[in-house]
Amino acid sequence: MKRKTRFFLLVVLLLFTAGSAGAAEGNSVDTGITAWMLTSTALVLLMIPGLAMFYGGLVRTKNVLGTMMHSFVAMGVMAVLWVVLGYAMSFGGNVLGGWFGWNPDYFMLRGIDETIMDAGVPEYVFSMFQGKFAIITPALIAGAFAERVTFKGYILFIALWGILVYNPLCHWVWSEGGFLYQMGAIDFAGGTVVHISAGISGLVAALYLGARRGHPNAVMPPSNLVMTLSGAGLLWVGWFGFNAGSSVNSGLDTAQALTATQAAAASGAMVWALIEAIHQKKASALGFASGILAGLVAVTPAAGVVQPAGALALGAIASILCYMALIMKNRLGYDDSLDAFGIHGIGGIVGAIFLTFFMRGSHTTTEVFSQLGVQALAVVIAIAYAAVFTLILVWIVNKLVGLRSAEKSEMHGMDSSYHGEHGYGMLNLN
Repeated sequence: MKRKTRFFLLVVLLLFTAGSAGAAEGNSVDTGITAWMLTSTALVLLMIPGLAMFYGGLVRTKNVLGTMMHSFVAMGVMAVLWVVLGYAMSFGGNVLGGWFGWNPDYFMLRGIDETIMDAGVPEYVFSMFQGKFAIITPALIAGAFAERVTFKGYILFIALWGILVYNPLCHWVWSEGGFLYQMGAIDFAGGTVVHISAGISGLVAALYLGARRGHPNAVMPPSNLVMTLSGAGLLWVGWFGFNAGSSVNSGLDTAQALTATQAAAASGAMVWALIEAIHQKKASALGFASGILAGLVAVTPAAGVVQPAGALALGAIASILCYMALIMKNRLGYDDSLDAFGIHGIGGIVGAIFLTFFMRGSHTTTEVFSQLGVQALAVVIAIAYAAVFTLILVWIVNKLVGLRSAEKSEMHGMDSSYHGEHGYGMLNLN
């Protein structure tokens, strides 16, 4: 009897062990990585109010709330679209020749309720992290045509732009089935998908809509540079989640991306201040904030592949070229209101191209120039695609509901015309 009992217990033990081994083969939640990804998701969301403050402080008093609402309404519109179809279009399998992706299980996120990814992260967390990128990208565009668009037109524009521009680009670059991903294009956290697409789209929209009334002769003072500088600080903090969170890990590569982010931001800020000190004899707070962003934008595609020295170099190069872009804007006379193209477009291009010369590890000259060719092709494709579709969309939206503000509404200001409010009471309504 004792032998039978021992045999029975042995069988139960073997079955339990086999069951445990089978369970181990499936994905389980890595609480450390998941905690970091939850934090990163919150940090990227923090960047949206930071961007609202950055842009809001740069416009005239009568347009503060309207400008900040461009960022905040994106948190609503783009988040809804991402849940409904954005994630499915971005990370689903190829459809229509790979133009975008689609997975019916991702529609309304209905098929990932209990899915744990190979990284040990619930797919809900990954989808929400990626969704924050879909929010901030069209919000960046708003800086190019600030102070002169209707609220309803802006909402329709970013909704269509997210579906037809952002989602396909995201699929091409970050989905395993995307053709740029398969070509080996490096975009660690969004230099091509986010900053180049936003900068180019902003430039196209600004040129199509025309300059603000009175530009460039009328005085258009910033309403609150203290708020702008505070917004830049929030963006810097949030960018750690933006870049380091893109590792979808909590390990060595996460630390590498975070360090590169810090180095590039500091380098960009200091180089911009130095340029201003030499060129204008003064180092402005706005210039320092612009340098922070230039460095952060440039390191975004490169954060996972460059060492600190390379990040310092990218920040410096970006500040120099972005500063030159702003000078050229003034000479050419086009009205990129808050320099969305000058910083995000140019900075994104700098990072995507120049990262090839600072990649971690040993690379032959042939390998470097081969990667340079891939990067250049990805940049050209992103520029062309964003430019063409943005031009089509601004034309359609302007015809359907009106995108450019009427003269009376623009002169009164967006705050009163579209929101019935004033950010600062009735003071300084110039």
